[in-house]
Amino acid sequence: MPPPTGRAKYAKFHSSDVRIVTIVGARPQFIKCAPLSRAIRKTNEEILVHTGQHYDFEMSRIFFEELEIPEPDYNLNVGSGSHGAQTAKILSATEDVLLKEEPDMVIVFGDTNSTLAGSIAASKLHIPVSHVEAGLRSYDRTMPEEINRVLTDHASDLLFTPTRKAVSNLRKEGISVGVYNVGDVMVDALESARGAIGKSTILERLGLHENEYAMMTVHRASNTDDPARLAAILKAMSDSGRKVVFPIHPRTRKAVETAGLETKLTGNIIAIPPVGYVDSLRLMSGSDAVITDSGGMQKEAFLLKKRCITLRENTEWPETLRGGMNTLVGADEKRILAALNEKKRPGRTSGSPFGEPGAAERISIILDRFGASVSNDRRPS
Repeated sequence: MPPPTGRAKYAKFHSSDVRIVTIVGARPQFIKCAPLSRAIRKTNEEILVHTGQHYDFEMSRIFFEELEIPEPDYNLNVGSGSHGAQTAKILSATEDVLLKEEPDMVIVFGDTNSTLAGSIAASKLHIPVSHVEAGLRSYDRTMPEEINRVLTDHASDLLFTPTRKAVSNLRKEGISVGVYNVGDVMVDALESARGAIGKSTILERLGLHENEYAMMTVHRASNTDDPARLAAILKAMSDSGRKVVFPIHPRTRKAVETAGLETKLTGNIIAIPPVGYVDSLRLMSGSDAVITDSGGMQKEAFLLKKRCITLRENTEWPETLRGGMNTLVGADEKRILAALNEKKRPGRTSGSPFGEPGAAERISIILDRFGASVSNDRRPS
């Protein structure tokens, strides 16, 4: 018998009885997963798969503990590797899980290799795919994340967008069915963490004071794998003369050592190991500026009303550019310093383009309604 196609493949859906496999593998996905997992488990069964894409404790385990994410049912332990090798490992291992668990739906988040591999594994097995944070576009195909976003969106059945711009991006590509603008689940995560942020002692541990330092993260391959770009970024930080707290990603640490730039991590640059979610938010909220190449941190800085200096030439979050809250500088030393020393502060922005808290609940409700409507459609009259 051929596999079911079209609406028939949703025949197993029943409201409040949906078996869902959720796939995560990297920091931003852990953050998005936390509020959604809580919402899903109120009415449905969730099987959590951790691909092991981020395998360092500070990049993984601590997020599960701080965000109270349920223990993963599966840890695929894929580790690092080239994009092709890592994606292939995740795809193969995920397929095995899906064949064993026979879920009604697979949920993927964002734009990592775990996202793409999970969506391909599910769609090849004719399992509906829900993409949380769908519709983002930087329109830079040199970014591996951009390829992951586009392919995942076109393989997905339900697309949960965080902004109206994301809806527009999908429409331009001919995707309009199954699109729901629910807002951003990271707003939910941030709201849940606000109480814990005030209890963090990381500023005291590092001897820092409010608004007297900048916080920087660098992890994107375009910056870490290019010694000239990495050197320019570190030189800009050194020449700025201000304290720069630098939680250093394992990939970046290795790149610094390979390029012989260890001596740059001295003086006013305070290099520390990776930090958990709460300490990261505390460092951002207490800083004068956030310097990053991370998409998630651009958004977190915006939500915390902190100016952001983005070490890229483009962003999948154009909403953060509103009111001068975010400035794109690439890896150009002069542009970085000019943005860092800018005396004019960003203007106030009214409302949030990322929606109000409750995105996780809205997604959960749509999943339930989707299941109920399909069941009703298929009942004999």
